[in-house]
Amino acid sequence: MPESGNLAAADEQALRAEIVRLNKIITALMNRAERDMSAKVSDFGMFQTAVTLEKQVRERTRELEAAVRENEKINHALQREKEEQRGLIDKLEDAHNQLLQSEKLASIGQLAAGVAHEINNPIGFVNSNLGTLKGYVGKLLALIDDIPPLLARDAAASERLQELCRQADLDFMREDIPSLITESIDGTARVRRIVQDLRDFSRTGDVSLEWVDLHAGLESTLNVVWNEIKYKADVVRDYASLPQVQCRPSQINQVFMNLLVNAAQAIAHHGTITLRSGSTPEQAWISISDTGSGIPPEIQAKIFDPFFTTKAVGKGTGLGLSLSYGIIEKHGGKITVESAAGHGSTFTVFLPISQGSSDQASSED
Repeated sequence: MPESGNLAAADEQALRAEIVRLNKIITALMNRAERDMSAKVSDFGMFQTAVTLEKQVRERTRELEAAVRENEKINHALQREKEEQRGLIDKLEDAHNQLLQSEKLASIGQLAAGVAHEINNPIGFVNSNLGTLKGYVGKLLALIDDIPPLLARDAAASERLQELCRQADLDFMREDIPSLITESIDGTARVRRIVQDLRDFSRTGDVSLEWVDLHAGLESTLNVVWNEIKYKADVVRDYASLPQVQCRPSQINQVFMNLLVNAAQAIAHHGTITLRSGSTPEQAWISISDTGSGIPPEIQAKIFDPFFTTKAVGKGTGLGLSLSYGIIEKHGGKITVESAAGHGSTFTVFLPISQGSSDQASSED
């Protein structure tokens, strides 16, 4: 019996130890299960958080992209508005400079008209006096011719008179005096013609449309600027028959002046300026060609731009061709240029024969 009791106590102790061990194992397994569950719960939470953040990032990105696009539209609109403002400022500056140039030309024209008027008066009486002097000299020479016969009976007086005539070289004076007076009369006539051309050219206040002879206007302008041309070029005329053209003559003469002066300045030493003309039933044209240096192709498109010039600083304003282009355009015409470097240039002005109604023409001013 005692041995059976001992065995039972040993078995109970072993059973309890086994229970403790099993409890430890169960506790360990439960702890591990809890850790695994906690880990899974944490991963799922992180996954949910990541999904939420990604959604927020995408929404924010879309908002930012929309804001960027809207900002680009605003910047583009501002840039376009800035360019338009720059263009308007440039046009305003061009208009202001052209107005200043027009006022300057008007002032010069008024001054020239006043000077021409002042010159015309003395030239008129000088020319008249030369005509009278020519008559007086003719009478004096006739009187001198009548003196020798009157002194024929007085040999000493006749010989003395002949000696005085030889000393004065009367025969030469008899031939030279009429030539000098004739040349002087021709000179004053030329001055009067230049003055008249200058007065016609400088009619700055006259902007009404007139029916005019373009050849006469070109010749008048050529006479005014002859000093710029005579040392640089020979002028060749190849005119066709032209009808009367309705235009503002003072403005067209301004265009002719710019083209003639440019042609002369394009010639380095001595060359030729050729003037041609022609017409169709609708329009008339005048061309001015020179044998100068020509215009390179890369700048031909710029020559009518305001302030563009190939001349040295101080030699040109860059407004001559621009103003000429504007004048012809307002007349409903056009200016063309044909040029090659080293082979001269040809500028051709085309003008409609008629400007239509006066109301339409006045609206173009």
